[in-house]
Amino acid sequence: MGTERFSARDGPGIIAGVIGRGATIVRSGSAAGVLVAVLTGTAALGAADTKVARPETRVAVFEFELIDYSRGGTLVATAEDPAETRRLDLLTGQLREAIAAAPGFGVVDIAPVAAEAAERNLQHCGNCDVSFADRLDADWSVTGTVQKVSNLILNINVYVKDVDTGEMLQAMSADIRGNTNQSWQRGLAWLIRNRLSLKIPE
Repeated sequence: MGTERFSARDGPGIIAGVIGRGATIVRSGSAAGVLVAVLTGTAALGAADTKVARPETRVAVFEFELIDYSRGGTLVATAEDPAETRRLDLLTGQLREAIAAAPGFGVVDIAPVAAEAAERNLQHCGNCDVSFADRLDADWSVTGTVQKVSNLILNINVYVKDVDTGEMLQAMSADIRGNTNQSWQRGLAWLIRNRLSLKIPE
């Protein structure tokens, strides 16, 4: 549809950037062993190397949802247009890959709760996404929406919550122009690069 334009701004009621405390649960573990060997009747006692697991924040990234204002503001997990359903999948995969690649972060498999989550409106279900993430032993719950006003005007939103408290840690929004794979992915890439905080507190 011609040259695509991309822009980002604060959406109404949306905070573009990092809000609240950057709370992260850091988990560490240690293991120590004692090796006892008997050599020619002589007992030798030594300590094995102590290994400390790398701190990791476990993140449950749920499937992006579409809010289609061109169809009366309907929120759907599967769009009427198969191409848009595919784009929702592309954004989910893109976000999971970015988080998994960040040092100190790991993405959990949401398969055990995926069917239940797909039946809910994750933005208006009383923090059900946090409950799902808790069942997965995750530290963060991440959800996202694409708001479609028309094939020209769309908006991408990402929300990060602390699973222990249900608190919103980060919320971000970007406007895009053009309903294509490229425009959707460029919009999310902008949010990941400029708004999403993936840092482990010291």
